Amino acid sequence: MTPIRVLVCEDQELVRTGYVTIFAAQPDLEVVGEAADGRAAVEAAGRLRPDVVVMDIRMPLLDGIEATRLLAGPGVADPVKVLVVTTFNLDEYVYEALRAGASGFLLKDSAPRELVDGIRTIAAGESLLAPAVTRQLVGRFADRIRPAEVHTPAATQALSLLAPRETEALKLIAEGLSNAEIADRMVLSRETVKTYVSRILTKLDLRDRVQAVVFAYRVGLVTAQA
Repeated sequence: MTPIRVLVCEDQELVRTGYVTIFAAQPDLEVVGEAADGRAAVEAAGRLRPDVVVMDIRMPLLDGIEATRLLAGPGVADPVKVLVVTTFNLDEYVYEALRAGASGFLLKDSAPRELVDGIRTIAAGESLLAPAVTRQLVGRFADRIRPAEVHTPAATQALSLLAPRETEALKLIAEGLSNAEIADRMVLSRETVKTYVSRILTKLDLRDRVQAVVFAYRVGLVTAQA
């Protein structure tokens, strides 16, 4: 199996070294580079083309949000998968990072196994939103997430593409439920839920589950009080 190529972007040398040590110890991961600031992260990602970029938010020269936007944001022809790492006292930046194109986020105090599994998840083309904190992080900043497009004809037209059960599934995704929890709530098999998620992403032209959560809040399908 070809190893997952990882670029580690973190300005604190001790933390960065810790990440590199953890990842390099995994037989299916290969650390192909390191960066201590946002500009270096963008340059290294363009040169090395890693499978996953592990990105800190607070970095000098160019912060992790802008670096993520340059690597994976709207209009990027060949986006890179970005896993943002953050702390609870920086959670006001999480939505901005997701909107910039990140495929997911984890907390900096996550266990090493969670970090490693997070990289594998994103490399496999899935998004990574911890269900337990999705509503707390995204819902808290719903006003920022839902600007003028709420209830506009474009939003209504987009939602009309979904079947009623798909709309129900989208709402549950945005509320932070995992596929297993959605299956239990909707009395469906997990495979059927996976099919619904795939159809939702295709119909709404969304890249991953993260973008589906953001979309649901932006169009007012769910709110911080939901």
